[in-house]
Amino acid sequence: MRPMTREWVAKAESDYDGACEALRSRKKSRRDRVCFFSQQCIEKYLKARLTEAGLPFPRTHELTVLLQLCIPLEPLWTIFDRPMAAMSQFGVLVRYPGVWATLSEAQHGIQTCRRFRAAARQSLGLRP
Repeated sequence: MRPMTREWVAKAESDYDGACEALRSRKKSRRDRVCFFSQQCIEKYLKARLTEAGLPFPRTHELTVLLQLCIPLEPLWTIFDRPMAAMSQFGVLVRYPGVWATLSEAQHGIQTCRRFRAAARQSLGLRP
């Protein structure tokens, strides 16, 4: 595995830990953190896969843009298109006033994150 891929994976795992930690919290505000860290974990795993393939990618938080770049490498990842489209907003919007994640969005976010994380780790030859 390329050194930069390892760095993306380490950052993704840090975000995954943040999502899981926020999920365990009893505070209502945790929902934003669950969504944000789940989105960030997915984003970084997408970038890790592209890095490992030696493919350039734009500087973006848009998961669907990054996913489309990965599809030629991982055609089965098309199943993540709709869930990721719903999650892209959590890369920025929930960090500012006026937008609050719902319980349903937080549950969907962590579920999508877990499913994609498993697929990405398998693709990169890592343990689940």
